[in-house]
Amino acid sequence: MLVPLYNTEEGPYVLFTKRTDAVEHHKGQISFPGGAADPDDPDALSTALREIHEELGIAPHDVKVLGALDDVPTVVSGFVITPFVGVIPHPYPLRINPVEIAEVLFVPLSLFRDAKNMRVEERARDGERVNVYFYYHGPHEIWGATARIMKGFIDAVFGDGA
Repeated sequence: MLVPLYNTEEGPYVLFTKRTDAVEHHKGQISFPGGAADPDDPDALSTALREIHEELGIAPHDVKVLGALDDVPTVVSGFVITPFVGVIPHPYPLRINPVEIAEVLFVPLSLFRDAKNMRVEERARDGERVNVYFYYHGPHEIWGATARIMKGFIDAVFGDGA
C-alpha cells in the first residue's frame, strides 16, 4: 500500500481513495491506494506500485519511494498492511479505475497535524483497550487502519504530539 504525497503551491497533500461498493473488502471506506499481493509480485513494494497503477494510472517509475512504515494489522479483515511512502508528481493525469475507486480525495497534510481534526475512541479488542483514530475532511471520515497509518506517519516525521 502506498501513502502518496505531492506538493502544491499551498503545501504538501496526501492522496486518498474512497472505495466503491463493488470491491470485496472495506466497501465505501476511505483508504490509500493498494491491495492484496498477486503471485507475480516479488515483494510488498512491487504490490504497492502495481496497485497504484491499476487503481489510479500512476506509473511506478513516476513514484519517488521515500521508505516504508511499520506494518499495520487490520482488526476486522485480518490483513497486515505494509505501507510505503512515496511522492508523486503534481499535477498528474489520473486514470481512475471506476470498479475500485468511487472518489479521489486530496487532503492537505496539515490537516493531520492539527489535533482538532482528530477524534480518538478507546475500544476493547481481544481483551485489550486500543485507540481508534478518526480524522475528518469535509464530509469524509478517515478511520481504522488508514487513520492509524497516518497517525504513525505524522508521529514518525514530526514527532509525537505534533
